[in-house]
Amino acid sequence: MSTVKMLSYIKRDSPVHRLNGVTKLITFLAWTVVCMLSYDTRVLLTAMVFSLIIFKLAKIHLKEVGFILVFICFFLLLNDAAIYFFSPEEGVRIYGARHLIFQISDRYTVTQEQLFYLFNVTLKYLTVVPIALLFLLTTDPSEFAASLTGIRVPYKLSYAVSITLRYIADIQTDFHNISQAQQARGVDLSKKTSLKKRISGIAIIAVPLIFSSLDRIDLISNAMDLRGFGKKEKRTWYSARPFQKADYCVITAVVILSIIGLLITFLDGQRFFNPFIS
Repeated sequence: MSTVKMLSYIKRDSPVHRLNGVTKLITFLAWTVVCMLSYDTRVLLTAMVFSLIIFKLAKIHLKEVGFILVFICFFLLLNDAAIYFFSPEEGVRIYGARHLIFQISDRYTVTQEQLFYLFNVTLKYLTVVPIALLFLLTTDPSEFAASLTGIRVPYKLSYAVSITLRYIADIQTDFHNISQAQQARGVDLSKKTSLKKRISGIAIIAVPLIFSSLDRIDLISNAMDLRGFGKKEKRTWYSARPFQKADYCVITAVVILSIIGLLITFLDGQRFFNPFIS
């Protein structure tokens, strides 16, 4: 039975897959910087719409990232709850206004400003997550390493990045195999058992998973030494992909849109779009 691998390269024929790895890295970094700096709702909503469109162009199906999205949304809710618990009037302080919806206690109130602030915090992550997923799911590790070398990144560092990206899928495969072996020995990890027993079962898997990872590291290191890795100052790449017209167009568009986004964000001297004060 095949395993469903999360956060690993999915080979497809799409406009996003055909882009150079460096193009996707520049897009991801620029996108992240703008979205993390900005609290302007207009910029964030626009970025989220663009990210969903790009996600559609990449031909990535929701079921392939469904678990990751649920996991991220769960922690987003925890993050919003923690912000409200420790600073229930943060939105009031930021926007300089106070429109009370209802009051829970002397300390905890629900205001339009606080809800709007939490909405923007959530929106920031929802704009970055799709692009981060796209970068991981549409970038072949070997091709990405070759692209980094093409822009003068040392090939040792590029190869380390490639191995790291590949290792995500390898760890998932090892986890699945060890999990199947443990279940064959009577360790129940199904949804029928209690959460405590499932966590305990996963903890049992962690030990052989660590040892198998160490064995793989040793195996790869020996193989690289036997092949003389690092002896030469330069190396060639089988998966090298040159920059094409589409790459230059995408990089230009990303730079222009990033500048526009930052200009809109800091147009009035602050990062927050304030609809409460005219």
